[in-house]
Amino acid sequence: MNQHLQALLTFLQESPHHTPEEKTALSKSIKDVDKELEIALFKLDRTEKVKRTTAILLEETIEELENKRKAIEDANAALSRSLEELKAAQTQLIQSEKMASLGELTAGIAHEIQNPLNFVNNFSEVSAELLDEMREELSKGNLQDAIDMAEDIKQNLQKILSHGKRADAIVKGMLQHSRKSTGQKEPTDINALADEYLRLAYHGIRAKDHSFNATMNTDFDPNIGLVNVIPQDIGRVILNLITNAFYAVSHNGSQPPDSSAPWPPEGGKNYAPTVSISTKILLPPLGGAGAKQVKISVSDNGPGIPAHILDKIFQPFFTTKPTGQGTGLGLSLSYDIVKAHGGELKVETKEGEGSTFIIQLPVN
Repeated sequence: MNQHLQALLTFLQESPHHTPEEKTALSKSIKDVDKELEIALFKLDRTEKVKRTTAILLEETIEELENKRKAIEDANAALSRSLEELKAAQTQLIQSEKMASLGELTAGIAHEIQNPLNFVNNFSEVSAELLDEMREELSKGNLQDAIDMAEDIKQNLQKILSHGKRADAIVKGMLQHSRKSTGQKEPTDINALADEYLRLAYHGIRAKDHSFNATMNTDFDPNIGLVNVIPQDIGRVILNLITNAFYAVSHNGSQPPDSSAPWPPEGGKNYAPTVSISTKILLPPLGGAGAKQVKISVSDNGPGIPAHILDKIFQPFFTTKPTGQGTGLGLSLSYDIVKAHGGELKVETKEGEGSTFIIQLPVN
């Protein structure tokens, strides 16, 4: 019993002022109070133990959470580093693909620049000879002949200027293709871009294989005008599709890889490799929703794409070309570029008859 209650009980029992009945009743009350006090002390002790246990568990939980927080921070830092490394690798791969396509164009660019340079050299020589003749005519007093020669020289200079601008345009196009994309859209002549890359790609493959010949067909919609795109990126897509088309028709009658279809369908001697590129404005249905679009189609009469690999051609690093002849990134990057422009890149193909890659871009 509690010592204070025990003292009170002893005092009560010895008190001469209370009757035995009162002492019995008061003793019972004191003992009841003592029991309740014991229960309260027990509950208080249990509460203190729970409190201490809870405090220990809370401290351990806080420590565990702190460890997890640090682990998450470390994991986030590692993921951030990995993401930066992946971005750097992606940039490097894109640059590698870009330089690979530029390498494909090098011979074509050299051929295209050589033509205007030949004109410039020839007209310069002719003009120099005309100047000598004009000097002789002036010394003889033949003024009209000298005036006629001056007119010829003027025409030659205009031709020199025209071909010089042509060479300048080729160099600027090459630099635009090789430099890093600014990511800024600008009004672009899609027809001129497609025509330029068609000829450059053709002369590039011809420089590597002089025996290769192909028919090139163009059908450009004159009503397209300027389209707001990133010219370096869309030019890269068009070049990739044209290069692939020339590759498809360059088998010279041999069996293409991954195909069971007879090739070429008319026999090697009768086969005429043909690559076609066309542009067209697509208008939304009358009264219907949707934006005006430009459609760019690159077609070939090659062996076509086998059905079992058709769903893989836009996957990164997938290629049917021999080792060392393709990165497998061309179509994958092209697909991403077109999607980034809000457009669509798709393919229509039939084994033994050829393929058509279609770019559809919104016209702003």
